[in-house]
Amino acid sequence: MTTHLRVVSAGPSSTLQDRGRIGYQRYGVSVAGAADPLLHAAANVLAGNPPAEGAVEFTLAGDCITVEGGTVRIAVAADAEVAVDGEPAPSWTSLRLRDGQTLRIGALRSGMRGYWAVEGGIAAQPVLGSVSTHIRSRMGGLDGGPLKAGDRLPLRLDQAPDRGEHRLDPSLLPRRSGTLRVMLGPQQDYFTAAGIEAFLSEDYAVSHEADRMGCRLDGPTIEHARGFNITSDGIPLGAVQVPGTGRPIVLLADRQTTGGYPKIACVVGPDLATLSQMRPGDRVRFAAVGPEEAWRIRAAQREAFDALPGLLQSAGAFALYDSARLLGFNLIGGAVTGWD
Repeated sequence: MTTHLRVVSAGPSSTLQDRGRIGYQRYGVSVAGAADPLLHAAANVLAGNPPAEGAVEFTLAGDCITVEGGTVRIAVAADAEVAVDGEPAPSWTSLRLRDGQTLRIGALRSGMRGYWAVEGGIAAQPVLGSVSTHIRSRMGGLDGGPLKAGDRLPLRLDQAPDRGEHRLDPSLLPRRSGTLRVMLGPQQDYFTAAGIEAFLSEDYAVSHEADRMGCRLDGPTIEHARGFNITSDGIPLGAVQVPGTGRPIVLLADRQTTGGYPKIACVVGPDLATLSQMRPGDRVRFAAVGPEEAWRIRAAQREAFDALPGLLQSAGAFALYDSARLLGFNLIGGAVTGWD
């Protein structure tokens, strides 16, 4: 029997993501991919996969899935409650589950997005070299949309190897701050000196108008110098557009490929994960860096990815015991009463 994961219930916006659909923006195809690549990679490494394997990204709350067929190994990278068959189980730890067992991932206690990966990966059909889901174009994933109750996710492995489990201490991952580093341009000449000063010196709040495509920020108006329309050009990841409202919009993983608003700056790649984990009302600031500093930040991110396997620690074997079974064990073998 082929092993599947059946979706009992799905989070508000759970999608299959990998590194994205690279190399097709010239044809109008959005990249998509994980909004927080480091957490995505951490879930995969915990599960025993290459960092770029497809994994499920969930938003605010996770999914409930049941194993059908063989045995699977799943890892959840998120600050969320996890349960197997109703019994608490650890996140940031690989879990080997057998046929019929149900994994439930609750609401996130912090952050906006989490990830779960299954050893061997989900056997989705790649589209243009990627299994990433881009909902607006109905591309990738299982059927181009988010997970929903009743979906059956085919797996590449019918039987997860019987080995010890691993855990990862999330405090060992790079620390994140509320300051987003940016390189100014390419159209900073479309803004006044006062507009650029406001952008770099004032706080901005994440608005409710935020999703995987982009994040609109509330705060001081950024003053235009030459109007707010340009000839449409390419949109890089992290581009900060400023439309006529003067409120900045940071473009994220599901961004459009071209746009006609001037771009005051571009957020350095690693800091976009910070923004992707912020909730409405959270506050950010921007700080300008030069090309050399941007490359240093990028190199540090690459080192963080490469270091993930070395952060794994042995977690032993994971097993669930109910209270009745625990009471049947001799947990203090060798002890005797004082009068024996």
